[in-house]
Amino acid sequence: MLYKKPYCAVLIVPTGVGASVGGYAGDALPVARVMGQVCDRLVTHPNVMNGASLYWSGDNIDYVEGYALDKFAGGEWGLKSVHQNKIGVILDQAIEPELRHRHLQAVDALRATVGINVRDYVVTDAPLNVELRVADSGASWGTIGNPDSLLRAGKKLVSQGINAIAVVARFPDDSDSQALTDYRHGSGVDALAGAEAVISHLLVREFQIPCAHAPALSPLPLDIDISPRAAAEELGYTFLPCVLVGLNKAPQFTQEKNSPSLWAEDIDALIIPHHACGGSATLSFAHSHTQIIVVEDNETIIRVPPEPLSINPIRVKSYLEAIGVMVAHKGGINFSSLTPETLKTREN
Repeated sequence: MLYKKPYCAVLIVPTGVGASVGGYAGDALPVARVMGQVCDRLVTHPNVMNGASLYWSGDNIDYVEGYALDKFAGGEWGLKSVHQNKIGVILDQAIEPELRHRHLQAVDALRATVGINVRDYVVTDAPLNVELRVADSGASWGTIGNPDSLLRAGKKLVSQGINAIAVVARFPDDSDSQALTDYRHGSGVDALAGAEAVISHLLVREFQIPCAHAPALSPLPLDIDISPRAAAEELGYTFLPCVLVGLNKAPQFTQEKNSPSLWAEDIDALIIPHHACGGSATLSFAHSHTQIIVVEDNETIIRVPPEPLSINPIRVKSYLEAIGVMVAHKGGINFSSLTPETLKTREN
C-alpha cells in the first residue's frame, strides 16, 4: 500500500488578548471543527475548545494545554494518543458550599450522561486566592496567592493514579465592572483567561500531564442583550463540562521519540491571528518546515505581526481562506496557482 503522509496542523488563538474569533466562550470552536474535517490531526488548546456548558470533541482534535503546546512546538514533548484519561478534579477551598455542590453535580452529570472517567476530587488545604490583573497592553493575567496548596492537591491526585487534572478555582466576582459588561456584550477582553493560564501552566509544568481550568463564579444577573459569543457562559452554574470533555481523551505527553506519538516535525501548518505572532510555540514553528498561516480578520489587542520576527507567513483574510490554503497544501497544490495574478504569462 502506498504511504500517504497524514496532514497535521496546529490552531492557536492566544488567551486573554481579546481575539475577535476565539476571545470569548468557545467561539473559535466552529473553526476547529471545520479544520478537523481537513486535517488528519489538529492540535489546539483549551481556549479554542472550551465553551462552558457547551463542547464538541473530535477524535482527530488534540486538546493540549498552553505550556504543553509550547513544549511540543519546541520539540521537547510528543503527544501520545489515549482512549480515555483518568481525571481528577481540584476544588479551591474558597468555593462556597453551595457552589461546590453545583460543581460536584456537574461532575456526576458528566460521569452518568457522557461517560467521562472522573476518578476523584480533592479540596485544596488553603484558599488559592486568585487575583486578576490587566497588563499595560490590555491583555489579562493573574496571580495565585497559594500556589503550594494547588501543587499539594495535584500531587495527591497523581499519587492515586490520576493522569489528567481539572481545576476549579474561586475567581473574584466582578459583576459591576465595565470590563465584564463589555465582554458579555461581545467586545473587550476575557478578564479571567490570563489567570486561568497561570493555574494550568503551573500544574502541567510540575506533573507533565494534561490539565485545564474552569473558574467558579457566582451566577450573574440576567442580561437580555448578551452577545452570542459570550452566551455559553450564561447557561449554568459551572464551566466544568467542556473542561472534562476536553480532558477525557487529551493526549498524554512523552519524551520518548521511538514511541507512537506526534511531534513538532510532523506539523504541516500553524494557523494564528496575524497580530499574535510573538508566542513561544509560533517562534518555534517559524524555524521549522511548518507553513505559518496568519489570519487578518482575527484582530487582537496585541500588535506583534510576523515580519519583524523574520517570519514569512501566508497571509489570508479569514479562516475560510485559511482552510482553502490547507486543502490545497494537503492536496499538493500551490495555492497561489488559484489566483488570477499567478496565471498570467510571464513577461520577458
